[in-house]
Amino acid sequence: QVQLVESGGGLVQAGGSLRLSCAASGRTFNIIGWFRQAPGKEQEFVTGISRSGGSTLYADSVKGRFTISRDNAKNTVYLQMNSLKPEDTAVYSCAAGQITIPSMSRGPYDYWGQGTQVTVAS
Repeated sequence: QVQLVESGGGLVQAGGSLRLSCAASGRTFNIIGWFRQAPGKEQEFVTGISRSGGSTLYADSVKGRFTISRDNAKNTVYLQMNSLKPEDTAVYSCAAGQITIPSMSRGPYDYWGQGTQVTVAS
């Protein structure tokens, strides 16, 4: 059974940091991405990474603050979030797919986790 499980969310003050994890089980994936959805807003792409880690993609809103990485031996992807802002508050979900280059669109991602809440207090 394929499963993606996120962890690491929580409450943090503005300017603080969090590290999210996405543990995949059941199979290996080429691309893994993070998306987020704030209350009352559409879900948006945050970042994605290829299987080798050699290709990454970031939304402009998080460039320079967030870093995605993966440990294929553990089948886990990490999202290091620094300099957090209140506007980063959202449910963060990881998603996985089999195309080779990460995409900003939802379409290429076949499997989705349940999400983890990140709240940044001002």
